[in-house]
Amino acid sequence: MTDRLPPLTALRAFDAAARHMSFALAAAELHVTPAALSFQIKSLEEHLGAPLFRRLNRAVELTEAGRALAPAASDGFQALAAGWRAAQRLQDHQTLTVTAGPAFTAKWLAPRLFDFAQSHPDIELRFSASLRIMDFNRDSIDVAIRFGLGPDPGLYSLPLADEWVVPVMTPEMARKYPTPQSLADAVLIVDESIDFLDPPIDWPTWFRAMDIDVMPNTGPRFSQGDHAIDAALAGVGVALGRRALVIKDLADGRLMAPFPKALPTGARFRFLCPEGTETRPQVQAFRTWILREIEKTAHIAQSFDLLDPPSK
Repeated sequence: MTDRLPPLTALRAFDAAARHMSFALAAAELHVTPAALSFQIKSLEEHLGAPLFRRLNRAVELTEAGRALAPAASDGFQALAAGWRAAQRLQDHQTLTVTAGPAFTAKWLAPRLFDFAQSHPDIELRFSASLRIMDFNRDSIDVAIRFGLGPDPGLYSLPLADEWVVPVMTPEMARKYPTPQSLADAVLIVDESIDFLDPPIDWPTWFRAMDIDVMPNTGPRFSQGDHAIDAALAGVGVALGRRALVIKDLADGRLMAPFPKALPTGARFRFLCPEGTETRPQVQAFRTWILREIEKTAHIAQSFDLLDPPSK
């Protein structure tokens, strides 16, 4: 018995037939005739010296040897496909695929994209707004913007601006609640997307950090940060807004932060890409643009005093 691998075309025919459990469907996928596909599988069985399929009347099933080979064949072709896509992306200097959470996409990226498009008309941006942790190769992702604590082993990781939370509300509501203490009577919107932070960054923590001895009555709860901010914009109540999600609304006057006392989260948004790809022209352009956009509102961020989070 030899360890020499059989021809790739024969393995490809087997992989397709094992996935479909049908020679006809496998042949259609590979754009060959059923007879040609059957010939490839027969040659693979001869190379192995054992059958891989049991041919039934109108169906096929894997033999023990076929069941042993099928997972590895599938994984191998998926890895080849991912590697080929990665190699193709390295030759593409005009497309940039970015993944970010829905809240960051809606509140930070989307309102600013016209500026990037104007500055870089040669780059086609594609977005995947998802909280799912994607695989850069498998999902053909060039850049990920993620919020959390890290670390990010094996990746180029650039921390963006410090993240904090601050009470935000409409100008009308700011007139109704003129002092931090008066917020105890307000509808307090809860952003559950940061519940993973430890120690907690929430309304009770903010009141304790402000040395206000109240037990706040919280209002509607949202699993997505952008939904919580939208509720504040609609005048539903007061939200603890994260810097990245509210900074533009603060700059444009749609929201106010009348009490400039912010609570640091300890977490950050990070600009992530596979190590070595940060020098690709479109990745460099996107990174430079993000940092420039953050700098445009740095004066607003710097107007807040950071509170010391109370001990647990």
